[in-house]
Amino acid sequence: MEKLLVYLGATTPKNPIFVEAVRELGIQIARRGVSLVFGGSREGTMTVLADTVLENGGRVIGVFTKCLPAAFFYKEVTESIITETLAERKETMLRLTDAVVALPGSFGTWDELFNALELAKIEVVNGRKPKKIAVLNINGYFDSLMAFIRHSVAEGYTTSGFENLLLCANTVDELFELLG
Repeated sequence: MEKLLVYLGATTPKNPIFVEAVRELGIQIARRGVSLVFGGSREGTMTVLADTVLENGGRVIGVFTKCLPAAFFYKEVTESIITETLAERKETMLRLTDAVVALPGSFGTWDELFNALELAKIEVVNGRKPKKIAVLNINGYFDSLMAFIRHSVAEGYTTSGFENLLLCANTVDELFELLG
């Protein structure tokens, strides 16, 4: 894996365990020689991750959009890509990467994660191998999401087998094992 796309929050969570896990991920991304691709914001845990990767000698590619305030733009990344729309930003980030990870976040993180999952599902339907997509389940944050996906399969809304498109890791080491 050369480039890893990470979706995460542009806010700072209340519980410091989340920030500690983001730092741990950033250190491992840099140590493994993987380039980070992220949403290019200088806010919240997005900043923590980018700063940590850069501080540990890693490479960071920020993909930002013109529809967000320029004050949020993280200019100190290794490479910046500016898109016109959020849709173009999501497409660009996915195109650049080998695998996708979602960390705890809110509406934007969830939107990006589900967009990646739907595109992976289309890849499978068309007989192609999708990119690996995982969540880093810090402090059980994604437990309810994983249960909801299983519930959707049980109710017949999600085709059995597609629930395996989303991998779930509880530690950074487990995450890299799943992503291969």
